[in-house]
Amino acid sequence: MAGTAAATTSLRPNLNPNRRLTSPLCYSPNTLPFLLRTPRVPPLHLKPTSGSLIRSAFTQHDSSLGVPSRINPHENLRILAADFANLSEPLDRVKRLLYYASCLPTFAEEDRVPGNRVMGCTAQVWLKADMDDEGNMRFAADSDSEITKGFCSCLVEALNGAKPEEIIDIEMEELKDLNVGSGVSGNVNSRVNTWYNVLVSMQKKAKLLVAKKEGRCPSDPFPSLIIDDQEIRPLGSYAEAQAMYLSPNELKIKEVVQELKEKKIGVVAHFYMDPEVQGVLTAAQKEWPHIHISDSLVMADSAVKMAEAGCQHITVLGVDFMSENVRSILDLAGFEQVGVYRMSDERIGCSLAEAASTPSYTSFLKSASISPPSLHVIYINTSLETKAHGHQLVPTITCTSSNVVQTILQAFAQIPGLNVWYGPDSYMGANIVELFQRMTHMSDEEIAQVHPKHDRESIDSLLCRLHYFQDGACIVHDIFGHEVVEKIKELYSDAFLAAHFEVPGEMFSLAMEAKKRGMGVVGSTKNILDFIKQHVQEALDRNIDDHLQFVLGTESGMITAIVAAVRQLFKNSNSSGKSRVTVEIVFPVSSQSISTTSSNDANLSVVPGVSSGEGCSIHGGCASCPYMKMNSLSSLLNICRYLPDEDKKIASFEAKRFNSTTVGLGKSVAEIGCEPILHMRHFQATGELSEKLVTHVCSNIQNSKV
Repeated sequence: MAGTAAATTSLRPNLNPNRRLTSPLCYSPNTLPFLLRTPRVPPLHLKPTSGSLIRSAFTQHDSSLGVPSRINPHENLRILAADFANLSEPLDRVKRLLYYASCLPTFAEEDRVPGNRVMGCTAQVWLKADMDDEGNMRFAADSDSEITKGFCSCLVEALNGAKPEEIIDIEMEELKDLNVGSGVSGNVNSRVNTWYNVLVSMQKKAKLLVAKKEGRCPSDPFPSLIIDDQEIRPLGSYAEAQAMYLSPNELKIKEVVQELKEKKIGVVAHFYMDPEVQGVLTAAQKEWPHIHISDSLVMADSAVKMAEAGCQHITVLGVDFMSENVRSILDLAGFEQVGVYRMSDERIGCSLAEAASTPSYTSFLKSASISPPSLHVIYINTSLETKAHGHQLVPTITCTSSNVVQTILQAFAQIPGLNVWYGPDSYMGANIVELFQRMTHMSDEEIAQVHPKHDRESIDSLLCRLHYFQDGACIVHDIFGHEVVEKIKELYSDAFLAAHFEVPGEMFSLAMEAKKRGMGVVGSTKNILDFIKQHVQEALDRNIDDHLQFVLGTESGMITAIVAAVRQLFKNSNSSGKSRVTVEIVFPVSSQSISTTSSNDANLSVVPGVSSGEGCSIHGGCASCPYMKMNSLSSLLNICRYLPDEDKKIASFEAKRFNSTTVGLGKSVAEIGCEPILHMRHFQATGELSEKLVTHVCSNIQNSKV
């Protein structure tokens, strides 16, 4: 019995699990289908009389009672981590995983249904959860990969029998030491993410079972669009309104193409256009190439290419600062004669851009100007006038949501003692600070993967020199607040989460947590689109039935680009056709953020928008910019019909020109406003700040001393 007693506690860190047993163990054929025996790694030293082989590894012997006493799941996970840590060879850890896989009970065939699939795993994984009469959680799992099956077995046995609140209380950090390492074939990160994604699914199922037991009705799901290789299926009125225009009217397409071709009109449009507009323009691109839909940075560049190709007019579907940027860039490129037109004779504003034109932002920049060396990093979604004003006060470089982190890190690395002043988006500023704070807990090697010239010490030291404006926000991204986040946690915690860098902190943190386990992205509209395309392509390449669910934490106008990209991937897929992959795009909106129509216009019962007033509802998000929606298809056609505007009937629709010169420098506002953009272009091309910008920053130190 001495040998068996020792075996019961052999998973404790001070004992060696690789030593030979002094007496053989007995196994039940019902719980052990097969066993990998190896001289280096004998089976887990489990109590032979236990009803479950692995379960006895998670019990400790109470000598006073003569019976094992239950350890809580947190302790179970610690013991499990210690078990793997005590195996020094990667191959040994793999064999231990395979042993765990062999102990997993057979999974019922009828439970292999889509609702039990775990998202985010390279292999197919199924998880079923129940609550027994005593209120304890009972899990069953399976996978088509033996390694992944071993992961599932570990978690099932560690957490089976725990209370729901104990399962929900487990933090992701408790799994960080469960790293099998390089001995596992395939992508190590995706294998490690299996631990996290299975746990998240366990927690979601535990929450739903608790709600059911307490008689609470689950929340209504967010509206969504389900896309496959055959059709688009909307779920919910909001989604129906979005889907209505994803198969555009052929007559409208023909009319738009005819006007654009006949009058040599180019179109640049932002991703956040109304689905009807994007649907028609996307289809029209096949017959008239001078149509470009993108984020704001590329719009002006595309306009220049259109002018070079012979377009005589450019129509801009976006907010005013976008049309002003197009106008100025065309002028600087020598295309002053090319007309640039907005879609309204009224102001098409932007809450974020306007925040940078306030006295409080000027005060923010004045603080920067007296704190050399300082660099002003301004978001691209601001006017040229704002950029010029900022550049006069403080050396300025523009950024996008995709390159802002690299821009700031490179600036700190390149200029010693630098102060960085970011604006005007307060949420993005706070999110950048949170990201850097998270990096202080990463290893130097992990930080070097983000930026090669930084480590924990440098990241920690720069935090006190990073300042951000605290009174600016996009009204669309502002709505992804507490209520929406709580509902995502309840119903979509196991889904992919895509969030724009401008969202509030709670949504950002949620997306960052998802990103850590390969299930999230935080970035620009292009980053979000690329993330969705990547995971859809991977699912198609696996050629197995799959359902991918993405929560879209940005403006819903992106759906047109997403649907077009996903459809193209389906079209290009080389799969045998035996598998069925579906993609669900979830819109995190609330019922208070949807307007009902007073008439039966377009046969739609609802349209994206708020119930009353301008802007987005405080109730939890329409995710639909009211300013962008001023760019309608009818407006575009009306502008086209008036062109060429020889009688100046639509002069009020022309984009604003900056003819004034800056005080002291004698240069035009447009010329000075473009300098920060050129600095960003240099950074994007070389990975370093330009010598001109660095000299400007450093010369301000000397000027401050004079």
